[in-house]
Amino acid sequence: MKRLLVFALMIAIALGAAMPLFASGEQEAAGDESGDDVKIGFLVKQPEETWFQDEWKFAAEAAEDYGFELVTLGAEDGEVTLNAIDNLAAQGADGFIICAPDVRLGPAIVARAEQHGMKVMTVDDRFVDADGNFMEEVPHMGISAYEIGQIVGDALYEEMQNRGWEVENTGALAISFNELDTARERVEGATDALVDAGFPADRIFDTPQEREDVEGGFNAAADKITQHPDIENWLVFALNDESVMGGVRAAEGRGFSAENIIGVGIGGSGSALSEFDKDEVTGFFATVTISPYRHGYETSENMYKWIAEGEEPEKLIYTAGMLMNRDNRADVLSAMGLDR
Repeated sequence: MKRLLVFALMIAIALGAAMPLFASGEQEAAGDESGDDVKIGFLVKQPEETWFQDEWKFAAEAAEDYGFELVTLGAEDGEVTLNAIDNLAAQGADGFIICAPDVRLGPAIVARAEQHGMKVMTVDDRFVDADGNFMEEVPHMGISAYEIGQIVGDALYEEMQNRGWEVENTGALAISFNELDTARERVEGATDALVDAGFPADRIFDTPQEREDVEGGFNAAADKITQHPDIENWLVFALNDESVMGGVRAAEGRGFSAENIIGVGIGGSGSALSEFDKDEVTGFFATVTISPYRHGYETSENMYKWIAEGEEPEKLIYTAGMLMNRDNRADVLSAMGLDR
């Protein structure tokens, strides 16, 4: 009888110890189904740039609204990127959004994501495969780069006409970065718009840059300006605000005043707003503002719904841009959801 009692007691203890484990398992499964434990990574190639910081800010808003955990990481080169993906996997991330440092890393990034069982979306720059074709199976949010470039070209020509510049005295700096499809398409769009409006193609000077920032734009433009001492007025365009700003600074450094420079950027970044805030007008005339709100918030929202609800995002989403200058900045920022 004593042995039976001891045996019964042991079974009761074992069952009692096991019950919390079963309960815990049920709660964890319920958490996974509801998405309460979702963790999402957001990797960007230039974390120091205002555009990417704004994307992170709006992604954090999505995380707060939907209750998932956001992990932000830099992805400055290929090795760092793949290590960051491993890092996310070690933290238990379910998926990530990425603007890669090189779109040709697409196949390697997708393979690493699949290895860890993570979903992947791209933002801003779209993956290409080994043959240079877009990886259409990866959901992407970007901008229609060529059309935004056309807005830049139209704005440059219109302001040139407003100032009464003679074509014979005017040159255009096309600060290019052809390693990136988005950059190439933006510059091509602006170039084609200028030519279609009547600006001579032989007065548009292709000016390759090594880096996509102010320094890169400055170095590319300075050499070209020096090579053409006969030009009195300069139009400046490139893939982003920072590169255009570098071109404007190079022209200013060669003695050109704001009245003789028209720079139109792309992005509507904090750098552009700082130019508009200056008491003295500079050669940075305008920017085509694109919204980091959608690129940060909406991509994160889409990734969350993909993970938690099984709702796969659209394969390709394009966002639009609006021309912003000193005079209309408040209206444009409000329209783009950036006045907060």
